[in-house]
Amino acid sequence: MAYDAHHADGHAHPHWDTSIYPFIISFGILALAIAFSFKFVYHNGFAAILALGLAVPMIIAGIVGWTSEAMGKGEGLSYGAMGWFIVAEAMIFVSFFVGYWYTRLHADVWPPAGTVALPKLLPLVMTFILVASSLTIHYAEHLLHLGNKAGFRTWYVITIVLGACFLGMSAYEWSHLIHEGFTISTNAFSTVFFSVTGLHGSHVVVGLAIFLAGLPSVLRGGDVDEGFMRTAGLYWHFVDIIWFFVVSQVYYW
Repeated sequence: MAYDAHHADGHAHPHWDTSIYPFIISFGILALAIAFSFKFVYHNGFAAILALGLAVPMIIAGIVGWTSEAMGKGEGLSYGAMGWFIVAEAMIFVSFFVGYWYTRLHADVWPPAGTVALPKLLPLVMTFILVASSLTIHYAEHLLHLGNKAGFRTWYVITIVLGACFLGMSAYEWSHLIHEGFTISTNAFSTVFFSVTGLHGSHVVVGLAIFLAGLPSVLRGGDVDEGFMRTAGLYWHFVDIIWFFVVSQVYYW
């Protein structure tokens, strides 16, 4: 919500920009919580799928719509605000990791009974893809700054494709582990694994939604909001850095 003062008849009148998209996102998050309750509390898989089918589109549509509204309004405080937002998000990850470290270091046996062998090659491939996507968005920003819109458009789309590939691999891994009977409720390690990788995956979804919000403008070849792209790129670099902690602590420790 942005405040703007304009003058009419010699008086300043406040004008507030309003948006319906935070409202949509809130209901999406509520539906997501309900989906988890149906699955893990009431053990009703069908109802959980229905709730999840409502939650995900609402959250993504809300993020895309809200960020689309911000385009063309200048960078303002968005870049600095994103920095503070990243600090807050990092604290959430830290709390997960601290809980994991405490649980592991105080366990008599680790990994607990029921733990399956996690893949070792797939996380490396996923790491390579995510690092590559961070490099491509950085290069895309560089080309945009130079005024090379065609080159920027190419590398911007490549970044989105790489991010989608990362999510696809994560979904494949989850599906494979769940079919082996390794779920979030199997033991303490499975709870940590699905919680941390799921939290990171949700941030990848948010990053892709932000990129998708800018995609129509990019594809049209018109003026691209450089401030918006810098802010989106900063968030994506954060997602990349967090993955290094996830992959090192959860997969290889």
